[in-house]
Amino acid sequence: MPEPSESRSTDRPEPADRLVTTRHTLATPDGELAYTARTGRIVLREEELRAEVFRGWSARAQLAVTAYTLDGADPRTRPLLFAFNGGPGSASIWLHLGLAGPRCVEVGAPGATLPPPYALVDNPDTLLRAADLVFIDPMATGQSRAVEGGKPGDYLGFGKDVEQVAELIRLWCTREDRWMSPKFLLGESYGTVRAVAVAERLASEHRLALNGLILVSTVLDFASQDFDYSRWDEACVHFLPTYAAIAHYHGVGAPGTLPQVLRAAESFADGPYAAALRAGRRLAPDRRAEVVAELARLTGLSPDYVDRADLRIEHERYCAELLRDRGLVVGRIDGRFTGPARSRLAELPDADPSMDALEGPYAAAIHHYLRGELGSDLDLPYAVFAAAAEHWSYAEFEGRPIAVTDRLERLLRANPHLRVRIEYGRYDLATPYHAGQDMVAHLRVDDAAYARIEHAWFDTGHMPYLDAAGRAQESAGIRDFIRRACPGG
Repeated sequence: MPEPSESRSTDRPEPADRLVTTRHTLATPDGELAYTARTGRIVLREEELRAEVFRGWSARAQLAVTAYTLDGADPRTRPLLFAFNGGPGSASIWLHLGLAGPRCVEVGAPGATLPPPYALVDNPDTLLRAADLVFIDPMATGQSRAVEGGKPGDYLGFGKDVEQVAELIRLWCTREDRWMSPKFLLGESYGTVRAVAVAERLASEHRLALNGLILVSTVLDFASQDFDYSRWDEACVHFLPTYAAIAHYHGVGAPGTLPQVLRAAESFADGPYAAALRAGRRLAPDRRAEVVAELARLTGLSPDYVDRADLRIEHERYCAELLRDRGLVVGRIDGRFTGPARSRLAELPDADPSMDALEGPYAAAIHHYLRGELGSDLDLPYAVFAAAAEHWSYAEFEGRPIAVTDRLERLLRANPHLRVRIEYGRYDLATPYHAGQDMVAHLRVDDAAYARIEHAWFDTGHMPYLDAAGRAQESAGIRDFIRRACPGG
């Protein structure tokens, strides 16, 4: 007699891959591109053992993907790029329709965003000009779901997330015969944590080596930029240059050009400010007064507020305080955006005005695009953000800050051909650029490995690609990076 679980498994159909194929053309500065698009879901399976007996491969997850392949290209030389956003709990919608895909959303500019129903237009700066593309929506985001009877919560954590994304990449490379292609990962925000950890798992579990990692708005060591950990003073130092940039943008900070202001803020942050925070109560009153005055000048906050904050300015409180006299809060994702404050007395913003401005255009665009242009027949809700990811598990880091810098170091030591591109937005309060630079400066690698890391800065927030000029600049840099990281490049 079959075991009960085996009997139940025959009562419902076995999950199967479900991809829809369409063909398109796109005019670009390189000429017209003819490409094939595929969108839908791929079933991931896990080896099942019961009583130490192999019982086969059981379906566990159905991950949503959208892929683009240049028609007629040689897969052995054509680069392949896998992309995902972060959150954790964010779908890949932002990189897909903001930067890399052949179609993109028009959102307008900070302070001049476009009204509904928004616009989806051709993207001549698509990364398809340099590589085939696969956008991955992790569990519970987009239209990724557990199989019937499965538990999506089992995948909402650091380890299982890395495992499932790495498995999808391995499966795609195997089924599409792309093991011999140059391969890249592109991650944004928490997606940079995922990218490094997935790259390490691909290398250690499957011996799958990459040519490059592209890390947009990097956070590889949470403690260096998170006020919830014991390194509060370090976070204060790392956020200061971003505070100065945002204050300058809104006309309430230090005078001078943005480069001049940032140089002054970085020098003060790493020198007198860091020393003052280390001194604590040992800081002399006259020296404290000097630090208060300079912090106020750079951040645009009042000396009284800086003094009452004990020189330590938390980033969400900064968003509420900077333009309080105007009845405005500034964006955390992008400090150029502002929105009306719920209350001029509130200690914290009740929402991020930058996300308020972006979620509507992107959500409308992806719902139209998948069905109206790519032919998807899936009608389940598209989860821009997975609500369940609010309870994301970091069990692997219990008792210590979340960090994957050691994995990046290992990748750079093991693969002498791996290149890394790190991108920073100067108005980004989610992943401040000074923290990212500090992380790279402390990597334990030799000079040859360090030389394979490149940096790019943008006068934008968390998403450098929000406007056409930023998208063109970012895309050109990434396309050039891909070409140089390929054999013969």
